[in-house]
Amino acid sequence: MGGAAAVLTRRRAQALAALLAALALYCASARHLPAIPSGFDVAVHSLVVFPAFAAAIWLALPLARLRTPALVVVSVAAGTVAAVLTLLGADATANISKLACYALLGFAFLSFFEELWWVVLVAVLVPWVDVWSVAAGPTQYVVEQRPGIFERISIAFPNPGETATVNIGPPDIIFFSLFLAAADRFGLRVAWTWIGMTGFLALTLVLVWAWNGISGLPALPAVCLGFLLPNADLLVRHVRHVRAGT
Repeated sequence: MGGAAAVLTRRRAQALAALLAALALYCASARHLPAIPSGFDVAVHSLVVFPAFAAAIWLALPLARLRTPALVVVSVAAGTVAAVLTLLGADATANISKLACYALLGFAFLSFFEELWWVVLVAVLVPWVDVWSVAAGPTQYVVEQRPGIFERISIAFPNPGETATVNIGPPDIIFFSLFLAAADRFGLRVAWTWIGMTGFLALTLVLVWAWNGISGLPALPAVCLGFLLPNADLLVRHVRHVRAGT
């Protein structure tokens, strides 16, 4: 873990540790908090809970500079810990381990992208795959026919005063982390990328609530838009440069 200490400043590491501890405490105690009216709970998730989870990825971003094998090893270790904690019923702590697993995996995947336009191509194509998967593909099957699997592998955002949760799947966190790391590596607008992805995901949650009766919406279009729109001019310039070079 010496490499991690080298890329994370002491203050950033302390902030990350404190935030993860606060998130674990919230996940463990949310059901014991006073219940809030429908609509307000969506606001809490959109404006507080999910941005807090996303902030953990922001604080961990320097870890993306670690060597890929180290990221994969730590990601697998975090996933293993999450599986054990889930079996033991420690869902709150397992939630944090799953977040670490998926975020580090997203950082590791960046090593497969030697050029920025590769990332852009993925960001353009992935939303369509996700829409199909949620509407009539594997995601729909898992959510509707095997909900236990989705609940075990997804990250749960508990509703205050309830046992119900809002869940986000592994691919959403993996691509969130991948695009944030790509923005950092290729000199894009990192802060605006984080704001864009977090904001569009929050909007997706609001739309699920507003369109009462639907079980969920694909989240990857929000993640991809949050990456593409804040960096649109830089990405277009890069693609033109690549085409001119060929």
